Amino acid sequence: MFRISQYMRELVDPKPLGPQRTPPGPVVIWNLLRRCNLTCKHCYSISADKDFPGELTTDQIFTVMDDLKGFRVPVLILSGGEPLLHPDIFEISRRAREQGFFTALSTNGTLIGDDNIGAISETGYDYVGISIDGIKETHDEFRRMPGGFDAAMRGLRLCRDHGLKVGLRFTMTQDNAQELPRLLQLMEDEGIDKFYFSHLNYAGRGNKNRETDVFLRTTRWAMELLFERALADVRAGRQTEFVTGNNDADGVYLLHWVQKHHPEQAAHLEAKLNQWGGNSSGVNVANIDNLGNVHPDTMWWNHNLGNVKERPFSEIWMDCSDPIMAGLKRRPRKIGGRCGRCRYFGICGGNTRVRALQLTGDPWAEDPACYLTDAEIGIAEEDERDMTRNPMGLAG
Repeated sequence: MFRISQYMRELVDPKPLGPQRTPPGPVVIWNLLRRCNLTCKHCYSISADKDFPGELTTDQIFTVMDDLKGFRVPVLILSGGEPLLHPDIFEISRRAREQGFFTALSTNGTLIGDDNIGAISETGYDYVGISIDGIKETHDEFRRMPGGFDAAMRGLRLCRDHGLKVGLRFTMTQDNAQELPRLLQLMEDEGIDKFYFSHLNYAGRGNKNRETDVFLRTTRWAMELLFERALADVRAGRQTEFVTGNNDADGVYLLHWVQKHHPEQAAHLEAKLNQWGGNSSGVNVANIDNLGNVHPDTMWWNHNLGNVKERPFSEIWMDCSDPIMAGLKRRPRKIGGRCGRCRYFGICGGNTRVRALQLTGDPWAEDPACYLTDAEIGIAEEDERDMTRNPMGLAG
């Protein structure tokens, strides 16, 4: 996850570079079940509205939670499928809170209503993320549910009005990129705390729909919108958060943006970005799926590291006999192509390995979704290109 707002605060109020802090354990994104009331186009878990055999029982979940606590995991993100369909979701969530985990709920929002908002509020989630793919018709098309936008917005407003920190989660593709400005306005109009921008990753239905991934110009346009909005909010004293996921080249692109617009802070920001270090799949981010399989992150469902029914998570996570895990934990990672030659490798860390695997069969090949030019990453001189024209090809 790339925290845009954090770096914008560094532009406005720079802080000295302190010692590098290593999280005590990985953030764990936990797909408690695969069942979902929706069949979204970009679902990485390819969920459906049915029961899936072999899922962890609640008692097994509790046993795993005890191990995660002992392993000093700081954050649990409870996901699905749709986690609110789990019959014991509130019991699981309350236990997580009691054990001291930062506990987040990742939901499509459509099942949040008057009948359960009391329980959601009383559980005291630290954060509730609700997925929105566009305004009304666009969202409903992506979610394959007529009325899905209105239902999700009702759930979001209920959470907000009950004092929960809530955020919009937006996965951009070529089919909904034009919705981004309207969603940023929606965030402001609704008084929403956080905006999570996800680049499309090639996993699950996202892999099947990768031909709709946005062009590189559109990605740059979107990132600059987010940079400008995040900086404006910081300057206005708003406590909003803008973050991105699934493309660690965002850090390098931010550095170029700062060099252009705020050159006096470029060296300071570059040092901060190098300290961040980019992609942390298999290191500071982990995934447990509904069957108990452990993955380097949520986009690696095609690669199992072990199963918590058979071995504790803490043991699986430290086992580097798996070549993928060994390669992810290596510092610096050994990656080929443009990534391996990039002068900003220390910022990005080689970006998202699963995209390289899906397109080339080699997890250590260059990431095909890097949207910076060879000249921008310092590996070749290129003719200057006009990156400022309308990226959407719209009139006017």
